[in-house]
Amino acid sequence: MENRIITISREFGSGGREIGRMVAEKLGIECYDSDLIQRIVEKSGLRADYVKEGGEDAAGGWFSTFLADRTIGKTEQDKLWNYQSQVISELADKESCVIVGRCADYILRARADCLTVFIHADPEKRAARAVREYGEREENVQKRMKDKDKRRAAYYQFYTDMKWGEARNYHVCLDSGELGLEKCAEIIAQLY
Repeated sequence: MENRIITISREFGSGGREIGRMVAEKLGIECYDSDLIQRIVEKSGLRADYVKEGGEDAAGGWFSTFLADRTIGKTEQDKLWNYQSQVISELADKESCVIVGRCADYILRARADCLTVFIHADPEKRAARAVREYGEREENVQKRMKDKDKRRAAYYQFYTDMKWGEARNYHVCLDSGELGLEKCAEIIAQLY
């Protein structure tokens, strides 16, 4: 039987990572998030800090735009994308699991048994959560949220040619600010 996969994309501060962990716990399967970084590092030999930051940053600037047609060859960012895609595909082939972020919804789009989820919330609720849970400073939290989401959206657009967070790109979109993290996890687990 083919493994069943849940991918969770999320806005910064929406609790998507925690929801992914809760879903995995409810279903008795693994949740891959930050440990994906270590797996990509092991496969690629790239530095952990580069993998962590580069996995959400689109190539930027005129030079990267120039290279985007890949006529000169693959960029380091492209190589990271390929390693990331390999690791995510290998995990999906190996076991049923939850995968948070890193464009897993796109990478696994051809799999028949993959539920793609996007978690979002009102900016004020996300900001309050980021301050409370992540230790963000109140005076900088709105800028941090905007920057983080902008980077995620640009990266997603660059590598998938799709719009990050657009409902039609996911099977389910849930508002964690209204529903709460636990209810979101329950809904996702029931859909599994």
